[in-house]
Amino acid sequence: MKFLKTTLVILSLASASAVQAAEDMTIRLATTTSTYHSGLLDYLLPVFKKDTGYSVEVLAAGTGKSLRMGQNGDVDLVMTHAPKAEANFVEEGYGVLPRKLMHNDFVVVGPDTDPAKIAGNKDVADALTKIASYNATFVSRGDDSGTHKKELNLWAQTSIEPNFGGYKAVGQGMGPTLNMASELQAYTMTDRGTWLAYQNKLDLKIVVEGDKRLFNPYQVILVNPSRYPDVNYQGAKSFSDWLVNPKAQTMINNYKRHGEQLFVADAIAQ
Repeated sequence: MKFLKTTLVILSLASASAVQAAEDMTIRLATTTSTYHSGLLDYLLPVFKKDTGYSVEVLAAGTGKSLRMGQNGDVDLVMTHAPKAEANFVEEGYGVLPRKLMHNDFVVVGPDTDPAKIAGNKDVADALTKIASYNATFVSRGDDSGTHKKELNLWAQTSIEPNFGGYKAVGQGMGPTLNMASELQAYTMTDRGTWLAYQNKLDLKIVVEGDKRLFNPYQVILVNPSRYPDVNYQGAKSFSDWLVNPKAQTMINNYKRHGEQLFVADAIAQ
């Protein structure tokens, strides 16, 4: 009986050790829906696991939700695209080691009929003004994501409150928002990566692109281990180090959908 108890204790300790080891090799990443829906992470993560042994558990949400997960210590690092919110996240002591990672851009898409007559407009503020003046339907994510934050910032540059009759805030991710805009034959703003992933399923076209105000930078930030000692800081730092390495940066530059480059790596220039 004593031998049996000793064996059970050893097995229990071994099981607990195995569970801990598995947890140590798992990294929790909160990121934007754009990095998820574009397929970028599905492209990068198997190579990262092969190189390091780490697995990454992806929690895809808007930037606001992702940063809140970081603030609560529910994840090990965040990958987001809202510079002001990210700066606050670091300044308030929730995040450490912010690094520029990559960028893409936003585009405004709409129906072929283009009721606001904005197709080809290079001035996004002017285009939004015309959408509101025409009272055309505009579907907003309305979910505190990086895309939503950017959209509100652009509306602020028009001096127009986005509360006209055609404005619909739906509280959804980018994919569902694009689907709804297509069904309603409405305008919306999307990151180019998600647009390229969804465009063949939608009855929409790009109507505004190229304005430098539509630039969309991404950062990767570690959750502060001094605030949350239980985070997998070493794993998160390994992932951050790998992402800004020339190998991963080249992979980011080489990633394409429908023959188009989705993201431009920024860490090489740092």
